Amino acid sequence: MGENLRRYRSARGLSQEAFADLLGYHRTYVGGLERGERNLSLKSVERIAITLQLQPLDLLTPP
Repeated sequence: MGENLRRYRSARGLSQEAFADLLGYHRTYVGGLERGERNLSLKSVERIAITLQLQPLDLLTPP
């Protein structure tokens, strides 16, 4: 999921910090997600997908 998150975030021109601000998360948390160091709840996957205007499955499907 981290690789997908980084790809979609970057494609929208958002830095980790700007994206974290949109989500209300800390920037180091977003970095940890992208590196696969953090686990997500389904609610968080949904929140991230909505913020990126994606379906949650888009984040979970291998690139």
